[in-house]
Amino acid sequence: MTDIVVFHHAQGLTEGVRSLADDLRSDGHTVHTPDLYEGRTFATTDDGVAHARSIGFSTIAERGRVALDGLPERLVYAGISLGVMSAQEGAQTRPGALGAVFFSGCFPPAEFESGWPEGVPLQIHMMERDEWLEEDLGAARTLAEETKDAELFLYDGDGHLFVDPSTADYDETTAALAKDRVRALLDAIG
Repeated sequence: MTDIVVFHHAQGLTEGVRSLADDLRSDGHTVHTPDLYEGRTFATTDDGVAHARSIGFSTIAERGRVALDGLPERLVYAGISLGVMSAQEGAQTRPGALGAVFFSGCFPPAEFESGWPEGVPLQIHMMERDEWLEEDLGAARTLAEETKDAELFLYDGDGHLFVDPSTADYDETTAALAKDRVRALLDAIG
């Protein structure tokens, strides 16, 4: 089975993020869920983003890098929204990435001073009308078009945190489909 790190979204390490990690654990994977907010969670994405701004995105990025210390090199990196920042940086800059999964977020690869690593499969899952993804959707489309091993899955809807059952954006049907696709990726990685 595979080692996976899941970085949480702007609302923090919610019960829904923990539930997603538990789903992957039940499939036999080892899943790490670093808490970049040091125990704090927020009821809304706006409140979580305000907190992220108050402590600084550079602080969050550094916490993500520190969270990877001591984890195996051969990892699958997953992130939800804000967590994509740490997942993408890790997948692009740490040697040994096995794959990556981004939910509701994506950065241009040049943001991390390197292109997408060759041979590292990537899935990007987004809702088509998610208002939070104005810039991210363009980056995701470009990355999927320019990277042989990248897939972009666009779902009908406008929910941002659609995979987290503890948020108002949760979409059970779409989340189940996304999780099935992630399982297929993990099975292929082996």
